[in-house]
Amino acid sequence: MSITTAPANEVPCSALDAIFGTRGGAAECRCQRYRLARGEAFGNTPVEVRAERLREQAACGDADSPRTSGLVAHLDGEPAGWCAVAPRSAYEGLVRNANRTAWRGRHEDRLDPDVWAITCLLTRPGMRGQGVARALAAAAVPHARSGGARRLEAYPITVPDATWGEEHPGPLSVYLDGGFEVVHRPSKRRAVVAIDL
Repeated sequence: MSITTAPANEVPCSALDAIFGTRGGAAECRCQRYRLARGEAFGNTPVEVRAERLREQAACGDADSPRTSGLVAHLDGEPAGWCAVAPRSAYEGLVRNANRTAWRGRHEDRLDPDVWAITCLLTRPGMRGQGVARALAAAAVPHARSGGARRLEAYPITVPDATWGEEHPGPLSVYLDGGFEVVHRPSKRRAVVAIDL
């Protein structure tokens, strides 16, 4: 078993399509939960629009693009996983809403451009439990560092009974295994983890 990771701009858009699939929460969301601008409603943004936005954000298939907001994993050569990693300030739906669980009890500049965030770790069905998410979380560290980040954070779920909509950042153990530390516990179900770069 071989897992490789690469910036999304170095892989074709068909890899993203394979990872996100055509059914279920990931296919519907297309990693746009925290990307929608103020005033945009998730339910009023067609999935086709969300899919196109993901392709633009990932710059998939454009190896000359200077920047991409994600990483793609392959398992034995097959598209297997996605990691959304970008400057935290790029996630408007995350940073503009002070009521989000991630901000409960935190007082800091949410728009700090030197802090990057992982908002989604997605492993394709049939490829889970083989280390794809761990490989992506580990690869996000040098990816963020090379982009100028001084800190990388994520918001994992901390309970085994995650419901749809909770599990998108991945489980806490993935990050702890990658050297992240818990820096805040805003709820019983969610942690904020970070690693200084």
